[in-house]
Amino acid sequence: MVAAFKDALRAVDPQYATFENLRTLQVNLGNICNLSCTHCHVAASPAGDRLMGREVMEKIIAFLARRSGLTLDITGGCPEMHPLFRHLVERTAGLAPRRILRSNLAVMTEAGREWLPSFCRDQGLVIVASLPCYLEENVDAQRGRGVFARSIEVLRHLNGLGYGDTLELDLVYNPGGDFLPGSQNELERAYRTELAARHGVRFNSLFTITNAPIGRFRYYLESRGAYERYLALLATRFNPEAARAIMCRTLVSVDWKGFLYNCDFNQATGLPITGESGESLKIDDLEEAARTGAELFLSQHCYCCTAGEGSSCTGALARDLIPLQEDQ
Repeated sequence: MVAAFKDALRAVDPQYATFENLRTLQVNLGNICNLSCTHCHVAASPAGDRLMGREVMEKIIAFLARRSGLTLDITGGCPEMHPLFRHLVERTAGLAPRRILRSNLAVMTEAGREWLPSFCRDQGLVIVASLPCYLEENVDAQRGRGVFARSIEVLRHLNGLGYGDTLELDLVYNPGGDFLPGSQNELERAYRTELAARHGVRFNSLFTITNAPIGRFRYYLESRGAYERYLALLATRFNPEAARAIMCRTLVSVDWKGFLYNCDFNQATGLPITGESGESLKIDDLEEAARTGAELFLSQHCYCCTAGEGSSCTGALARDLIPLQEDQ
């Protein structure tokens, strides 16, 4: 029986189960995507029909105008496919010193979206791009046939625009199965060597992200009778050093309807931030949701963020730990 994650966290330090201060506003534009990846925790696909409306988007823009210094983290689905994506990016120019676009890269090869790389450059967006391996067969197995080649094409284009040099381009690795990532530093070195030698591609940093046992990945685990074993693996590898830096202490995630969550994983599982009377908080309640000392809403899937070297939207949380071996 796996212990409650909240209890494990509080045993290290009770403050770790509370909100610290808001540094990142993560905006999930919906679940439409040109791909249908096997690991996707929001089950995004071309059939996605949840799209953030203009009213919610304008409230986000207004909040950023009032609250300076935050990082804006734009995600999905595939955020570039949202019809108001360009509007959001242009309206937030100058409102957030760091604006991150989470991209699957392949969308930038779609007909009619050739403008995206230059637009990202002109807007100074940080691109955090999913590339779950540096080998074609592994990427295509997760993301679909031909996706690796399309991703490499886009990475070369982005390099030509200054990404990987004067503009930040980060890659994201996630395991292809029910095991933990290896050492982030070691994987970064391997990615850097292999992508440069094979494809002439360069990037700034590699982030390793542990697969959360939710969404399509949970279905995969359950179909193999491996869900409980995987959850036990995450709990067994609980790392107190990673626990002190979990992303939900400094991030609030906004969904397509404007509801607020402690992270994107909670959003995918329907675990919102609620007020004192139990009502789900929305974008108008962001100051209340981001109150220092507020209790975090935690569940068992949160173990993925504290297993091994740790994991978050910006990769491993304890880069100076002794390198770990992959749990095959």
